[in-house]
Amino acid sequence: MSGTDLQHHKVRRKPLERLGRALSRPGSSLRRLRSMRQHQEQNRRKWTRAGALATASLLVFSLALWPWVRTHLQAVAILKILGGQPVPGPIAATVAAPIAITDISFSIPANDGKQQVVRAREYLPVGKKDAPALVVLHGVHHLGIDEPRLEAFAKAISNCGVRVLTPELPDIKDYHVDASSVRTIGESAKWFATQTGTQVGVVGLSFSGGLALVAASEPAYKTAFKFVLAVGSQDSMARVTEYYRTGRDLRPNGSVEELKPHEYGPLVLEYQYVEDFVAAADVPAIKTVLRAHLYEDKAAEISTMAALTAAQKVEAKNLMDTELDGTQEMLVNSDLRHTKELEDLSPHGKLAGLTVPVYLLHGEADNIIPSAETLWLAKELPPAALKAALVSPVISHIDFESSQPTAEDQWRLIDFFAKVMRAAEQKR
Repeated sequence: MSGTDLQHHKVRRKPLERLGRALSRPGSSLRRLRSMRQHQEQNRRKWTRAGALATASLLVFSLALWPWVRTHLQAVAILKILGGQPVPGPIAATVAAPIAITDISFSIPANDGKQQVVRAREYLPVGKKDAPALVVLHGVHHLGIDEPRLEAFAKAISNCGVRVLTPELPDIKDYHVDASSVRTIGESAKWFATQTGTQVGVVGLSFSGGLALVAASEPAYKTAFKFVLAVGSQDSMARVTEYYRTGRDLRPNGSVEELKPHEYGPLVLEYQYVEDFVAAADVPAIKTVLRAHLYEDKAAEISTMAALTAAQKVEAKNLMDTELDGTQEMLVNSDLRHTKELEDLSPHGKLAGLTVPVYLLHGEADNIIPSAETLWLAKELPPAALKAALVSPVISHIDFESSQPTAEDQWRLIDFFAKVMRAAEQKR
């Protein structure tokens, strides 16, 4: 072995020699064993703490995420119910809270200083009198709070643990969109807020949504509102009535939405202002026929039409053909007579100072109140007030489209409804 190799060998042996000497000293083996055990115990405790922290973090994260998951599952269930589709078992559990449904009535101040009795229906989760509160307003329909789609919607929301009130709007029920309904909406929200001890969310369908926004902008009522959801609602009544004549609705970006209007819209205007279209002596008889037509009561329409004089029959048929030049001209003249009234029924120009949170939903193919109206509402609302706005191809006016929507379109609608559900549950 060379000198260099011997030197390296000696260097390599030194650590081993030191280790041997250390281990040969009395008690050294015991001390080393104890040290190793202490080190192992420290590592065990460190990993135990880390595992506990990770488990706790996961639990906190899951608890924080659950409200988001739950409201999305509820949104799926509600949309399935409204679409007349079965709700999958696991999801159905999120809308299964037992409820009691009660017909009630309450009094509100009337314009003449007296009291107006409002017929209503309450959907109350059993054992949850402190449940968050929501007012759901029916659209222009003769069944009012008894309309099956409204009942299904109110019941599904209440099954999620929300206390729901559906007040009847007499004028809206009778196809009259007027200022008295703004007062009924505002007073109903105030009454329910007093009963529940909390601000109430308000959902307005069709023209009722626009009127709810008008009510929420009034100082006498705004403190009762937690938020407003307007579904398929108007911004400007004047612009909507012009759409009924032209099939064109101007968008905020300057483009024009072109869609053939449903006859329902102009027929509602004719029925509301029938004295603008026929002689005073003919008003009662013609109004009866128009009412039966709007109610889609074919038997009543045939019988009331048969009771008309020959001249009245011509008048009624002309009014029901909303595309006739003569009918179109009368619609123009009627709109001009009621310009101020139409302005009073419009959120347009009244939303700049609104502090109530607002959610806007509209069907892309809506041909009763065109979707451009929601774009105008979104533009006029203060940025802090507008919480979400969606124009969806999944729905038309307040009905579901029969075509198959894309997964992305379905998700957007689900996510929108989930936001509304979370807003309903929050306290303000």
